[in-house]
Amino acid sequence: MIFDHIGLSTSDLARSRAFFCQALAPLGIGVVMEFPGTVGLGSDGRAQLWLGEHEGQTSPAHLAFVASDRMQVDAFHRAALAAGATDNGAPGIRAHYHADYYAAFVICPDGHNIEAVCRRAEG
Repeated sequence: MIFDHIGLSTSDLARSRAFFCQALAPLGIGVVMEFPGTVGLGSDGRAQLWLGEHEGQTSPAHLAFVASDRMQVDAFHRAALAAGATDNGAPGIRAHYHADYYAAFVICPDGHNIEAVCRRAEG
């Protein structure tokens, strides 16, 4: 991991909390801390993605989450769409990045481009 934590602004904290909990569950990520107006998601008791309520429009960000295998990428994509995301790239190889870059992309309810990626060769 190259970062300690990331914060995203959201116009609707309850909606974003529900979306990220459902979309990231296949990756083993869930709520680990909550404060008024803020939710921290992560794993192993450590919050690395913070959602903070913010009035008005926010600038879209791109977040890519590590998946341990291609099945997790597929499960993330299904869960994110079921949680209300818009498809921004179905699971598959992105050879222009490298031969084993298997990823899926969605746009979350706040307009952020969320990705799950596995960089391991299949099998």
